[in-house]
Amino acid sequence: MQQVHGRPAHPQIKGKIEWYHKTMKNEVKLENYYHPDQLTEVIGEFVNRQNNKRYHESLNNLTPVDIQFGRGELILKRREQIKNPTLKQRKIQYLNQKLLAL
Repeated sequence: MQQVHGRPAHPQIKGKIEWYHKTMKNEVKLENYYHPDQLTEVIGEFVNRQNNKRYHESLNNLTPVDIQFGRGELILKRREQIKNPTLKQRKIQYLNQKLLAL
């Protein structure tokens, strides 16, 4: 990981973190919290979901935790193994339907 410094008042450089903060604020504002512990719990759940469960497009639809623990390549390889036979099967089904329509 490498830290990148942007110019002051230049938000384009910090787009991902700005998006993250906007998403968190939008989710947190959906409810009313009557105790600081409630807010802390909701923010913790949000962070957990973002890091452990949500697939990120910029990470090849992997979770950050998959990348961090080095499981990314294994998961992508397994997806390829599933994808190729599925595509072949769909192509055969499509061609059979075309033949039946004639």
